[in-house]
Amino acid sequence: MQRGPAPVLDPIAVAAGPGAPERATMRTEFDFELPRGYVDSDGIVHRHGTMRLATARDELLPLYDERVQENPAFTTVVLLGRVITRLGNVPVVNAQVVENMFASDVAFLQDFYRRINAEGHTRAAVTCPSCSHRFTIDLAGGRLGES
Repeated sequence: MQRGPAPVLDPIAVAAGPGAPERATMRTEFDFELPRGYVDSDGIVHRHGTMRLATARDELLPLYDERVQENPAFTTVVLLGRVITRLGNVPVVNAQVVENMFASDVAFLQDFYRRINAEGHTRAAVTCPSCSHRFTIDLAGGRLGES
């Protein structure tokens, strides 16, 4: 399957038509692919999803959740349950879905959240352990070898 050019990764881009004034648009949703995938109650694996930028409300509301008050580590689970808007064919993504994910997928999502909310992009600099070649990867998806 051939894919088109890679999408713009920076959340703010300038859009303008011929003769139209420039206006800034902001990308608020980012696609991702989980390293392992969420396995639902039917045994179906869901790997592809979408996360939206967090609002101040998203970061404040978990503080009132009694699960978070009992165990502050649960903040991540509640927060991710709020900002993941799609995960495969899972009808509703919430904290219960996130708490049943593999730990490696939750760690991936935590890093992804940090990247899109704090840094504004989904790129990461990496170094090949074999040849020490440095390059950039897009954490938002795509498999090795795809362009």
